[in-house]
Amino acid sequence: MRKDEISSYIVDLALKKGATDAVTKIHDRQHIMIRFSNNEVTVSKFYDELTVDIFLMIKRRRAATTVPFYSARRLERTIEKLIKIARMTPPSELYAPLPEGPFSYDPRLLKGPKISLSPDRLVGYVEEAINAALKEGAKKVAGTLNVAVEKTVLTTSGNVHASQERGTLDISVRAFTSDISSGHSVSISGSEDEFNSSEAGRIAGEIAVAASNPKSGESGRFTALLGPLIFADLISQVGILSSAFLVDIGQSFLVDKVGTQVACEKLSLTDDPTIADSYGARAFDDEGFPTRRNVIIEKGVLKGYLHNSITAKKYDVETTGNAGLISPHPWNLVVESGEKSFDELLAEIDRGIYVTNDWYLRYQNYRRGDFSTIPRDGIFLIRDGFIESSVRELRISDNMLRILKNIRDLSRTRRWIKWWEVNVPTLTPYAVIEDLNFTKSTM
Repeated sequence: MRKDEISSYIVDLALKKGATDAVTKIHDRQHIMIRFSNNEVTVSKFYDELTVDIFLMIKRRRAATTVPFYSARRLERTIEKLIKIARMTPPSELYAPLPEGPFSYDPRLLKGPKISLSPDRLVGYVEEAINAALKEGAKKVAGTLNVAVEKTVLTTSGNVHASQERGTLDISVRAFTSDISSGHSVSISGSEDEFNSSEAGRIAGEIAVAASNPKSGESGRFTALLGPLIFADLISQVGILSSAFLVDIGQSFLVDKVGTQVACEKLSLTDDPTIADSYGARAFDDEGFPTRRNVIIEKGVLKGYLHNSITAKKYDVETTGNAGLISPHPWNLVVESGEKSFDELLAEIDRGIYVTNDWYLRYQNYRRGDFSTIPRDGIFLIRDGFIESSVRELRISDNMLRILKNIRDLSRTRRWIKWWEVNVPTLTPYAVIEDLNFTKSTM
């Protein structure tokens, strides 16, 4: 069976076996991962994968899976198992058929720029990052480079058959001056022209050097200057929890908040997969519906949730083009920039803490938005508009809605962020947060 026949074959088979609706998404993906540590490449792996996402409905009963492609016979057995699972699954509250195509898609999004998988070229990106960090004064540099090219073919029982070709590059760089002094930065892009591994290395090295000889920090409430890495983590939570599915099950602090002020007026947030050549660019969602720019927050007001066809029917709105195979989700988050430079934001803080990064963001209560996270890499005490010293051993323990309303300012400069703490590509500025609560870390 040819690759371009697989998705149609599966949908047709699912309908013959009893499904009322079916979606198949084929991922034909080549991926190179390079790890580096102690200033040199340590691991390089090449993956050539052909995987199949299958989603089917028997009216209000649903089932889904992802499997590697081996043969038509295995796919047939997989469909038979999914049909059995769907028949045994408790019915959902309501049923909505898949959007009926065919649809027109933005041609700019259907085929991204060509990205090279040449090992020499990719190792060159790694060496640029390492050398830039060492030039800033770092002693050791480590991280991961991931480069992928992928063709996605989507077929649905709603008369959709579409394909998209795209590539992605992302590098995560950590630089060290000691075991307790480090800096972290990333570069991500859907185009080699916009990818800058050297800049990621330079920023990581600069932070690591500034973070040398940290002292134990003090707990309390401070004006906080948050770098793009940590602010992207917070903002991506807003985007993810604006999913109507998560709102519907009560696993979101945005329940019943549409039309209300949930953030400072300076915060505007959109999900925009229509930005050509960006890391999160998408022409269509997992139901085949064309993607679009969706406003989540406008000048602090929550404008709406992200929908697929089922949640849209429940809320009596149109799908927003954010369908995943199970629940809607954001593709490519964008925070509107502010008007000040980093130095201007810093100069206006009399007593505060500059946090460059975080990890392990965990909720104590999703509905209220209570959470904690651990600042990592460079953390700095601010006095009278200047960085006074490096600190460590702090935790942020606060409430997401309170933080959003306490945003004082945002920077002009923005950076695209994605790494293992930030799953959704997010274009974010620096942010100043009033009265952020810091506690002593147990780590």
